[in-house]
Amino acid sequence: MSRTAYRTCPLCEALCGLELTLDDDRVTRVRGDAADPFSRGFICPKGASLGRLDGDPDRLAEPLVRAGDQHEPAGWDTAFATVAERLHAIVDRYGKDAVAIYIGNPTAHSIAGPLYGAAVIKALGTRNIYSASTADQMPKHVSSGYLFGDPLVIPVPDLDRTDHLLMLGANPLESNGSLASAPDFPGRLKAIRKRGGRVVVIDPRRTRTAALADHHVFIRPGTDAYLLFALVHTLFAEDLTTTGEYELNGLDDLRALALHFPPERVAEITGIDAGTIRGLARDLAAAERAAVYGRIGTCTQAFGTLNSWLVDVLNVLTGNLDRPGGAMFARPAHLPAYRRRRPFVTGRWRSRVRDLPEANGELPVATLADEIETPGDGQIRALITIGGNPVLSAPNGTRLDRALAGLEFMVSVDPYLNETTRHADVILPPPRPAQTPHYDVALLGFTVRNYVRYSDPAVPLPDGRPAEWEILARLAMIASGQDGDPAALDELVIGATLAKAVATSGSPVHGREPAELRKMLDDRAGPEARLDMMLRLGPYGDGFGADPDGLTLARLRAEHPHGLDLGPLEPRLHEVLCTASGRIELCPPAFAADADRLRAGLDAPTGDGLVLIGRRHLRSNNSWLHNVPELVGGSNTCTLQLNPADADRLGVGPGDTVRVVSRAGALEAVAEPTDTVMAGVVSMPHGWGHDLPGTRTQVAREHAGGNVNAITDETEIDPLSGNAVFNGVPVTVEAL
Repeated sequence: MSRTAYRTCPLCEALCGLELTLDDDRVTRVRGDAADPFSRGFICPKGASLGRLDGDPDRLAEPLVRAGDQHEPAGWDTAFATVAERLHAIVDRYGKDAVAIYIGNPTAHSIAGPLYGAAVIKALGTRNIYSASTADQMPKHVSSGYLFGDPLVIPVPDLDRTDHLLMLGANPLESNGSLASAPDFPGRLKAIRKRGGRVVVIDPRRTRTAALADHHVFIRPGTDAYLLFALVHTLFAEDLTTTGEYELNGLDDLRALALHFPPERVAEITGIDAGTIRGLARDLAAAERAAVYGRIGTCTQAFGTLNSWLVDVLNVLTGNLDRPGGAMFARPAHLPAYRRRRPFVTGRWRSRVRDLPEANGELPVATLADEIETPGDGQIRALITIGGNPVLSAPNGTRLDRALAGLEFMVSVDPYLNETTRHADVILPPPRPAQTPHYDVALLGFTVRNYVRYSDPAVPLPDGRPAEWEILARLAMIASGQDGDPAALDELVIGATLAKAVATSGSPVHGREPAELRKMLDDRAGPEARLDMMLRLGPYGDGFGADPDGLTLARLRAEHPHGLDLGPLEPRLHEVLCTASGRIELCPPAFAADADRLRAGLDAPTGDGLVLIGRRHLRSNNSWLHNVPELVGGSNTCTLQLNPADADRLGVGPGDTVRVVSRAGALEAVAEPTDTVMAGVVSMPHGWGHDLPGTRTQVAREHAGGNVNAITDETEIDPLSGNAVFNGVPVTVEAL
């Protein structure tokens, strides 16, 4: 018998609502949820394929334990016992830092990952913490941390009210947006133009987003910081700044730095003439409501943190930070308004081999292979991966692949036996998406409109099959030397949170008894009780009865199964700002020092060789959707795009096989000449390379492609954040 269930799509950052049709426990149809107040029925090819992903025959249903060169099925108790025995032996012999953890991109799209992954990290007590963030977005965290005091406080463009949107390194028509959750991003961009606004895109490729924009400007890869500083220079030089509403430190220091980057000085290195640069600055300043938005293309550069910083500097200088139609801060329902953090710093510890600083609690994934391969005290001997495939997503993944083979022990929480988990001694697969509750703990902090939604599991778990939260909680307990009831972890967290809340002035439960409050929470084991607590303490919550009309998990489930619109973004800089000075730190000393490195590049000769950049596809999200037949092929192909002039010079035609070489390695690819790529640039998507032995992903293997991270360079990083450099990689290309 068919039935209908509703949930949020877990496959990208857009947070679209889905309507699932199920026959028994099988998802047979997926449509956009027209009743969702945020997405209003919008759906992309990834969301439409959720049923095929959910029912993928290659998804693991039970643990695998290595037996020689093979992986054999095992019971859950056996798998966890193996983890406990092997992990404890390594810690006892080498110490806690001998164990590392890597957390991948999919964990951000879940309720269990953010809530329980942190518990695993804390229980391990290791400094060897890595994630996909240093291959993606760490510059934005570092920038926000120093400007505003909190690395998770990230301004998003107020798309629905802006008159002028300037985008760099972003292609939301393919990615659906990133660090800016906006269902139907394409429709929102079209609406800007329809109401008389303007969309401007800066990109080395004429992407689908650039083609939609009013104005597209080509830029040489890796030079965005020069352009951004030239825009800042123009605003100061032509007296176009509007900063009176902000309390700022460092305005004069910023002005002095910008003197070194006039448009005429950066024109050659960026490939953008001075007149165009001045026009971009003037248009931005003249717009009644404007926002500057930079994403992964700006983060994965040698000056990724400077790019992220200067994006928000422009929002401040034009008076558009924390202003309707500008760059604003979401107010997530599960985070209390009285929350405060200690002022942000980096470098609290450093990596053993390359002496790289920690940022936001992590070390750069670019040095993970160093820490595994280099002998000595603190050498990584064991690794836990949660929902990641760094062999395909980390720089010089080929080297990391070799390094993983030398570990003494590895455990992976992952639904697939893939290019990374093939090295694991134990694989613990989470349940299917339809069997999993959903709440976007991480992503609801970046919505372009305040919104909240919780999804119950559409399909019950089989008896004896642990939920994702139970898997992670049990790993945390093993790491802490225990192996009891996973629910005990939740009770510890709930008890500590309530004790802090009742003791905090300004909390809606200040002065009350934690035991009384605990009795009011959702009585289901797992994340629901914690989520109920978070919602009740949040800015829209009932305050445990203090506001009878406030939000609880029960009310969200019963009254708002399609999600709840909480209104447009509102100014709240006074709530989120937590620097030591209580002011926006507009010119942090570390950023000013790195500007000297940028300035030195002005005197370096402009190279005439080819440089590599990445690209996004609408049907792809890193490596984890390539085993769905509907999502491979068509426009989602792993080719090397290059400008026709470069192709003619190299004697390369469409479909020819070429060899691409960098300092780190070489790969073969299929050439695709196209005038959408500027001359001197080649482009290849990441997440491919599914031809390694020992995997069990049949569809992906049939569409293997090439691993572009065989030629990205792990020695090149943004020094302020440790983020890997994937854009602007020098390469040579030759026809085969």
